[in-house]
Amino acid sequence: MGKRILNVVLFQAAWFAAVLGTAHGTPWLGPLAMLPVLGTHLTLTDDRAGELKLLAAAGILGFFYDTALVSFGIFTPLQHLLPRPFSPPWMICLWINFAATLNVSMAWLRGRYLVAAVFGAVGGPLAYYSGAKLGATEALPSTNGMLLLALGWGIITPLLIWLAKVFSIKVYGTVCCK
Repeated sequence: MGKRILNVVLFQAAWFAAVLGTAHGTPWLGPLAMLPVLGTHLTLTDDRAGELKLLAAAGILGFFYDTALVSFGIFTPLQHLLPRPFSPPWMICLWINFAATLNVSMAWLRGRYLVAAVFGAVGGPLAYYSGAKLGATEALPSTNGMLLLALGWGIITPLLIWLAKVFSIKVYGTVCCK
């Protein structure tokens, strides 16, 4: 239980560092905050190699997904380092941060793909909307944008849950999936 609580606390701390840092003109704060969060996460995991694959896959998927959203005008994060329409580093860190929860505090979603789809369809758009309300984007997503975010996250969340299973050898010290 202690690992799960720590995982949630670290996730929230890194999320707020990225979003509020960007909103207040320090978009490098999110990537900087991810270093100790990921260091702690990888130190506590039973399967570093599997977790690193999952984190990398989520970062790559997130980069392309958010870049597509920006390209189509669905979402407008404050840019840093990379030109528009490319997803900024602070956003990529949010994807990696989310992936670090999948085998710990979000492990209850394992094998529950329909629940994961509903969870993603609700939670994904709420995270984007919350980040926008806190000032990390140029504008709030439109109603249509929120619906597209719900559709995308309704697909992406079960996909990430499945990837967490595929890349894992051990979950909580027991052989899991291979």
